[in-house]
Amino acid sequence: MSTVILVVLVIAIAVIIAAVMAKNSLSTSANQVDEAYSTMDVYLKQRHDLIPNLVNTAKGYANYEKDTLQQISQANQLASAANTIQESFNQEQKLDNAANHLVALAQAYPDLKANTNYVNLMNQLQKVEQDIANARKYYNASVKEYNNKLTTFPSKMFAGNLEKKPYFQVTSQDDRENVDVSFN
Repeated sequence: MSTVILVVLVIAIAVIIAAVMAKNSLSTSANQVDEAYSTMDVYLKQRHDLIPNLVNTAKGYANYEKDTLQQISQANQLASAANTIQESFNQEQKLDNAANHLVALAQAYPDLKANTNYVNLMNQLQKVEQDIANARKYYNASVKEYNNKLTTFPSKMFAGNLEKKPYFQVTSQDDRENVDVSFN
């Protein structure tokens, strides 16, 4: 009889330890996702700070491109005001598209392209864009790890009402198109 009680006690302790480890693992993974998003958010803030400077520099060279510059400014404001992760992803995608128009403006205005202030800001923006891309990769890897833990045994048993986190994904069909490169 005492052997049966000892075996049941050992099994109960093992189950409790497994539950605590699974809950801790889920909590750690959720914190990693939050940290990854915060890292991405820091780079996005840097981009939001750079874009108005680029727009103001471009305004002096491209007066009749005011609509394009206003669209870029508006996209930047909407992206920086996003409240949820999904809203942030959607607005940042729109800002990505608008920022591409800013690069195209420089191609159309050689004087702007030669302006040292503009060149410096564009170099900073390119660096920030690379950092954002890397932060998005890190975020998606963290989300994958977290979502995997939510759906695999044994953590799935202890996940309770925790929900999957969203991946950062390209939502614009234009960004999914192949780039047409021509040397004519």
